[in-house]
Amino acid sequence: MPHPELIYKITTAAAFAPARLSGAFAGMPIDAADGYMHFSTAAQLAETLRLHFAGQSDLLLLAVRTGDLGTRLMWEPSRGGQLFPHLYGGPLSLADIVWEEAISVAADGSTVLPSGVK
Repeated sequence: MPHPELIYKITTAAAFAPARLSGAFAGMPIDAADGYMHFSTAAQLAETLRLHFAGQSDLLLLAVRTGDLGTRLMWEPSRGGQLFPHLYGGPLSLADIVWEEAISVAADGSTVLPSGVK
């Protein structure tokens, strides 16, 4: 089964702020703890937001083209055996981000995804 063209990284605006100066995003604290950067596909995004970001309003959604990440991108089983995209080998270059959009997640975990999520 082919991998999607875009994957998505959820971050807080505060965690992403240093990347605007350095040109590279090191990820969220969980990424550092796990040794790789967590991403979701469009199909996985709503559930990831519900489970891990409910009630948060200061979020950014980053869209990244899978083809730009090369062999650093690995597809590994996670929640329910689904294959999730994980980025190894250091930070994400801002040049790899196709677009970003501010999002928020209601306390019940519901959210409206940007129209660019495909």
